[in-house]
Amino acid sequence: MNNKRGQYLTTGEFAKLCKVNKQTLFYYDQIGLLSPVLKSEKGYRYYTIRQFDLFIVIDLLKDLGMSLTDIKQYMQNKSPERFLSLMYQQKEEIVKMRQEIETKEKMIETKLKLMEEASHLDFHQITYEHLPEATLYLSRNIENMSDEEFVEVFSDFIDELYVSHLDTGFPIGVITKREQILKGEFTNYSYFYIEQSNPKEGYPYFQSIAGDFLIGYHIGDEKTIHNTYNRLFSEMERLNLSLGEYVFEEYVYDTVVKKHKEHYVTKIMIQVVQIVDEC
Repeated sequence: MNNKRGQYLTTGEFAKLCKVNKQTLFYYDQIGLLSPVLKSEKGYRYYTIRQFDLFIVIDLLKDLGMSLTDIKQYMQNKSPERFLSLMYQQKEEIVKMRQEIETKEKMIETKLKLMEEASHLDFHQITYEHLPEATLYLSRNIENMSDEEFVEVFSDFIDELYVSHLDTGFPIGVITKREQILKGEFTNYSYFYIEQSNPKEGYPYFQSIAGDFLIGYHIGDEKTIHNTYNRLFSEMERLNLSLGEYVFEEYVYDTVVKKHKEHYVTKIMIQVVQIVDEC
C-alpha cells in the first residue's frame, strides 16, 4: 500500500479536503452515494483526488435543496446529457432563490426605514399634510362582515400576497369609506391594503389620490379608537376642513414590537378638503 499513498487519501484526509467530518463520508458510503475507491484488508478506506469534484457536486445539489435520494438516483444513471440537464435545472433554482432573497432584502429595507421614522414621531401630535399618490393592492370588500368572514378574507389576502410576491414590507392597512366614518362605524372597514412601490403588471390596483390629509396616532386597541377620531374631528373643525372620501389606517407598532395591545400605535390618515366660505 505504501507505494500507492501518493495517489490515495485516507478518510480523514479526504474529509479535511472536503471540509466535512468523517461521519459524513461514512454515511455517504453506507447509502451508496460516494464510496471510497479502495478498502484495505484491515478496513482502511481510501479516496482519490478525482472524487473531490464529485463531492463538490453532491454538496452543491444538497445545498440547493435536492434530496440525497434524488442525488443518488442521478449518480446511478449519470451521463454528460443528464448532468447538463441537471445543471440547467439547478441554475433556474438559483435564479429563483436570488430573486426571493432580493425581494426579502427590499422588505427588510422598507421595515427598517418605517421603524426608524417611527422612532422620531410624536404620537400625541396631529398634523395636516399633503400626501403623494400611492398605488395600493386591495383585498375584496369586507364591509359589514362577520368575524369569521373577516378572518377568512384576511387569510385569503395574505395568501395572495405570498403566492403573487406582492408583500412589499409595508404594513397591511385598512381603508374605511366616508359613509362609515360619518356613522361612527370606525372599524367597519372596506378593504385591506398594502402599498406597492413598484407595481407588477397584470394586477388590479387602487390608486389613492394625492391630496391633503389630517394625520393622527391612536395608542391602544380598536376599542378606544373612537377617542382618537374625536380628537381628529375637533382638529378638522378648527382648521375648517371637511371629511374626504377615504380614511386609511395602518399599524406603526403592533405585536411585532409591543407585548400589550395598550401600547399598539395605529396611524390614522383622514382625507380632507378645505371648506370654502361663501360670501
